[in-house]
Amino acid sequence: MLEPFLVRALIASLGLAAVAAPLGCFVVWQRLAYFGETVAQAGLIGVALGLALQMDVTWGVLVVALAVAGLLLWFGRQRLVGLDSILGLLHHAALAAGVIATSMIKGAPVDLTGFLFGDVFAVTATDVAVIVIGGAAVLAVVAWLWQPLLRLAVHEELAAAEGVDRETVRTVFIVLLAVTIAVAMKIVGILLVMAFLVVPAVAARPLVGTPERMVLLTALIAAASVIVGLWLSATVDSPGGPSIVIVMSIVAGLSLSWAAFGRPGARGP
Repeated sequence: MLEPFLVRALIASLGLAAVAAPLGCFVVWQRLAYFGETVAQAGLIGVALGLALQMDVTWGVLVVALAVAGLLLWFGRQRLVGLDSILGLLHHAALAAGVIATSMIKGAPVDLTGFLFGDVFAVTATDVAVIVIGGAAVLAVVAWLWQPLLRLAVHEELAAAEGVDRETVRTVFIVLLAVTIAVAMKIVGILLVMAFLVVPAVAARPLVGTPERMVLLTALIAAASVIVGLWLSATVDSPGGPSIVIVMSIVAGLSLSWAAFGRPGARGP
């Protein structure tokens, strides 16, 4: 019989894996991993905001993640400098600002380890409910926007010519990504959250031939990695989130190695 905290950790992680699969595939197809990393790093400022206002830090992270995502979208439209330069600037500035902000919180010193690397075994029943219900809502929106998102991933200009509202679809996707990052922080932490989204998608990409199959295989890889990672964590007393990510990374390494040695790789958009 599993302990209640293990059951909660398993349900929360599997729920996140289901949500991360389609989002992670689109992140890989559209090369948005660094974008997501920047939004995730800014989450540390949200942690400081939540602690300062004495509220659930998830809400603080969500507010800051949405604000930074909006700022990045705005900078991208201005075309003053390349988006990669803006990402490089905000990525490091946000992390530095977050560390400074948390160090200035009055009271007991803030232990950043749980925020940076997560604590999947500390999730509550409320956290599980938020992940399951919120995840279902995110998946519903992704399913609704599947074709427009896919067309944008294949060819933006052609998608626009076919009537896809690029700005609206992209904005909705970025909002979904920011929400997922905020919720996932408790499980894998700010520094590893994008690995949870990207690594299973990278592992699946060489093995399948269609976008739909890639999403399905990504979900299966993520779910299997969650189960093995939590088992490993419980067995050798290693941190839960990093254990899950290392299992995902091993699977991705094996997949890419197989593709490199003669397996004709699949291609998403």
